[in-house]
Amino acid sequence: MTQDEVRKILEVGVLLSSERNLNRLLEQILSSVMEIANCDAGTLYLLNKDKLYFTIMHNKTMEIYLGGDGKIPDIPPVQLSCENVCALALIDGKTINIPNVKDCQEYDLTGPTRYDAMTGYHTQSMLAVPMQNRKGEKLGVLQLINAKNIDGNICPFPDEMSLVLKSVASQAAITIQNVRYISEIQELFHSFVRAFVSAVDERSPYNGSHTRHMVAYGEKFLDYLNSIAEADSEQIAFTAEHREELLMSVWLHDVGKLIIPLEIMDKQARLLPEQYNAFLHRMETARLLGKIDSLSGKGGNLDKLLEDIEKAEKLVKSVNVAGFVTDEMIKALAQVTERTYIDREGKEQNWLTKDEYEMLSIRKGTLSDKERDIMQSHAVMTDKLLSQIQFSTELSHVRKWASSHHEYLNGSGYPNHLSGDEIPLEVRIITILDIYDALTADDRPYKPGMPPERALAVLKSMAEKEGKLDKTLVDFFIKSRCWEQKGT
Repeated sequence: MTQDEVRKILEVGVLLSSERNLNRLLEQILSSVMEIANCDAGTLYLLNKDKLYFTIMHNKTMEIYLGGDGKIPDIPPVQLSCENVCALALIDGKTINIPNVKDCQEYDLTGPTRYDAMTGYHTQSMLAVPMQNRKGEKLGVLQLINAKNIDGNICPFPDEMSLVLKSVASQAAITIQNVRYISEIQELFHSFVRAFVSAVDERSPYNGSHTRHMVAYGEKFLDYLNSIAEADSEQIAFTAEHREELLMSVWLHDVGKLIIPLEIMDKQARLLPEQYNAFLHRMETARLLGKIDSLSGKGGNLDKLLEDIEKAEKLVKSVNVAGFVTDEMIKALAQVTERTYIDREGKEQNWLTKDEYEMLSIRKGTLSDKERDIMQSHAVMTDKLLSQIQFSTELSHVRKWASSHHEYLNGSGYPNHLSGDEIPLEVRIITILDIYDALTADDRPYKPGMPPERALAVLKSMAEKEGKLDKTLVDFFIKSRCWEQKGT
């Protein structure tokens, strides 16, 4: 092996060790091997069970480059048998060097012959190099066609080239296996994340699709941003790795809700069910006691009492689920709170307790200040939970991005009240996705979902009037129309 050949092998090793995308890796392997062998064409096969599958195909003369990140070759697989040259090379674990296909009688070469007849190509010399790791595990075959001499003429592959390419093929096999292992580990992690998030979301029947919707919006939105970047170099483009990191942050943004009590997560009205039932029980008690007093001649105007009780019940029922509580409603509630009755133990009971009045007086939404603080603590808990995960370098920002999705540009968000440039672009994107789905969700217990047009108008207002959201990103989000289709 010459010094130059050793140098090329080392260069290939460095090149292959830095690639983590399997498709790009396979392309690099075939390109590198063809360069070392100085040949015109090559095919990389990968073994799957008992068949060799065409994965990458390059032919310089025909200007054919298939596989990898491009179109997968639509070619039938090769059965792993002793009849085919490539299959035999893998079975025996030995390189097969054929100086001239037409003169060869030892192997079945109908494949190259058929290919030449169909395309007009001329297959002359061939080299089939098995790819197997140090343990002898078989992964695939490198098939090289038509070596060229220094004059550019087709010639047989030199015998010494077999040794060089065997070494390269061994490196390639190990690298392929390692990338596959990494890919399997990543998929295992992703599967765990999806399962974990499903458990968190489906813990509440009102939140089961939230994260999946956001991921669906996010995928389409990033596609749109990349399309803009192609036409405008000033716009950021999301690489596959950058995209994965952002979407992983979306998947994990709400894991802190695991610790939020369900009575707060699922709170459909201002009063908890037990509070509302206690109110109704007091009203029924007041109604019965009023009738008893009337029969005994102790009571006042029974009809008026029954009418007031019915009005109080209707008022509380209405306010309990109202989208917004008006001053008139609060005034009427205060009057109900002042009404009392004497129970059978001689104790005075308010129709409406102080705690119930305070809960019913919540202007917007169903949560009290204390309950809202508990609900908002999910962002802090997301950070704490994710701090216990050893993320890879490629996912190093997930914890920060996921736990910051309630921060606003004007500093009014939570939990850290970040503002302006303190909020990364990725967080700004996640925040928009989160708000849009929250506004349009039709499964929330405390409100009906908005139509898309109204939700988009709210986003614009939050960006342009309130200064909470990124104006440019909101405009891009609207134009992308990523919000038209929800995930499943």
